[in-house]
Amino acid sequence: NALEQALRLKDAHPGSTVTILTMGPGRAADIIREGLFRGADNGYLLTDRAFAGADTLATSYTLSAAIRALGEFDLILCGKQAIDGDTAQVGPEIAEHLGIPQVTYAADIELNDSTLTVKKEQEDCYEKIEVKLPVLLTAVKSLNEPRYPNIRRKMQANRAEVHTLTAADLPDLDPARLGLKGSPTKVKK
Repeated sequence: NALEQALRLKDAHPGSTVTILTMGPGRAADIIREGLFRGADNGYLLTDRAFAGADTLATSYTLSAAIRALGEFDLILCGKQAIDGDTAQVGPEIAEHLGIPQVTYAADIELNDSTLTVKKEQEDCYEKIEVKLPVLLTAVKSLNEPRYPNIRRKMQANRAEVHTLTAADLPDLDPARLGLKGSPTKVKK
């Protein structure tokens, strides 16, 4: 849903680009390719043994360093939460590392120049928030209905290059904050 919202904004604002960034093992490149055949422009996979075993804090630190390295951005859209850890912490932590505002549980957004109006889903109501760009949003499922990719784009995406970034590509990283070593959370059982 976060990707679909980015694609809708791109459709509404010609000249915009959508870049996908994820962290994981090499097979995570398939997720990026899926985003490319839905309409994203670029895809980057953060993959390195130094990133292995990362909790939400180490993951968000690494992702925020990659975002900085990729350059200027206006809007970061993340999913609400991962299906494995289910913590809903990575998106907000990225915003904190980058020093930008965040709005979680975005159920609707409207872009007006450099301001976003966000309908934030609450337990029993909605909250309307206005925020200036750059900002990070986490998307809920009700934000939209993802589009189906067309076959031509799927064929192009199968040949598309997924860029990889390793710890060596991000020279400002503090090795003590990466992977298992940089994760204060430990799962015992």
